[in-house]
Order: sequence, then C-alpha cells, then structure tokens
Amino acid sequence: MPFTRRDTLQLGIAGIAGLSATTLMPFTARAANEADSYKTDSGAIGISPISHASFVMTTPGLTIYNDPVGGKAAYDGHPAADLILITHEHGDHYDAETLAALAGPDTKLVVNPAVMAMLSDELKAKATAIGNGETTTVGDIAIAAVPAYNTTEDRLKYHPKGRDNGYVLTIDGKKVYIAGDTEDIPEMRAQKDIDIAFVPMNLPYTMDETQAASAVSEFKPTYAYPYHYKGSDPKLFAEKVSDGTEVVMGPWYPEA
Repeated sequence: MPFTRRDTLQLGIAGIAGLSATTLMPFTARAANEADSYKTDSGAIGISPISHASFVMTTPGLTIYNDPVGGKAAYDGHPAADLILITHEHGDHYDAETLAALAGPDTKLVVNPAVMAMLSDELKAKATAIGNGETTTVGDIAIAAVPAYNTTEDRLKYHPKGRDNGYVLTIDGKKVYIAGDTEDIPEMRAQKDIDIAFVPMNLPYTMDETQAASAVSEFKPTYAYPYHYKGSDPKLFAEKVSDGTEVVMGPWYPEA
C-alpha cells in the first residue's frame, strides 16, 4: 500500500534504526540485495540501489543495470545483467573495467553516442547508441533517450545540451524515468505518467534540492527516488515535493 508523505519521511529515517522490514518496506534498511518492489501488469519491478547513480532493476522480462561502476563485486548476489544502460561518460556513470566485467555473452548495452565511441570493439558489438529523442527496444522494454543537461551558466561545462541521456523505460505497463545528470529542464517537467523517477541533486554538477523538488512537483511521478545526491539533503527535497508523489529514500551511500 502507498505511504503518505509523513509516513515516507518518518520511515526513511526510522529504517536506519532497524525496524521491521515487513512493516516499513520499501523505506527501511534492507537485508543484502533486498529490493523495493512495485507491481506491474504481470509481475513486479524491483529496485536495488548500489551506490550514487548505480542501481539494479529487475523486471518481468529483464534485469537492468543502470550506470554500473565500482567494480564487479558491488553487484554480487544480484541477477546477471540482461541490459546495461549508460547515461554518459563521467567516471561515476561509466567505468570501462566494471562494464567489461559485468557484460556477459548475451548482455545488451544502450548508451549515448559519446560513450559508444569509447567502448572496446567487444562491447560495441553488444551496444546500441541512441541520442536525445531516439528510441530502441530490448526484449519487451521500450527505451527512449531524453535530454539531460545543465542550464546554469557556470555549470554548462559539466553536461552540455545534446550530449548526455536520461532514459524513459516502458516496462510491463509502467514508466520509469532515469533523469541522468541534469538540472531542472523543460524536458523533465514535460514528462507524463511516470510511475518511478530517479532524480539527481548535487551541486555544482546537477541541481539543488529546491530545483529538483520543483521539477518533480510539476511532472508528479508516483514515486521519486533522490539519487546522485552526495553532499545534498534528500530529506529537504522530500519536504519540498508536493502532494501526489511519494519520496523513497534508498541506501545510496552505505558508507554514511
């Protein structure tokens, strides 16, 4: 059952005290590799944060790794990747050694064009490059590349418009928006019918908590995960998001 905003905020904090996972899921500290679960038309989407911008998403058809970095051991205990998504080339999103270790014989990659140019020949053979506004399909999952970029003058050097991707995935009747590294851009505010959104907030590379909350309050996903937020305050973001969206606090920084 969905939680109210007050429940969400309280449980995101209470989870670290080790309260019952049966009572509090998906907002408490998890057992190893335990996933948040969201029902789909014929099964469920599972979300397992790994660290920062990296997570594992299981679906009725495929297991998806988003921006996997940190070495192969960080993914031990999770199903092998059927699909790996890479949003852009920065080292906290693309790590060639980790990628090569995780990509099995049948793994597919979907990347932006800049990353495609950096891949080894072996990985290029597994990869499809799509840029902003382009689409592809892997298995039964439709994937749309959406813009992710900076708009503030002194941040333009980090993520120039047109280079990097966010992704919208249509999975068994649900829509998942992975924003990538971006500020509060019109293309984010224009998203429609998003069930699960992953939204970054860390300066100077993306945006602050207020910008992120303002954008989320505009497009109103059912659930929003603050991620890629090292040095920021996800509780402040949660307090500022308008009614209609539940903010899910994941263990993105286990060392903290």
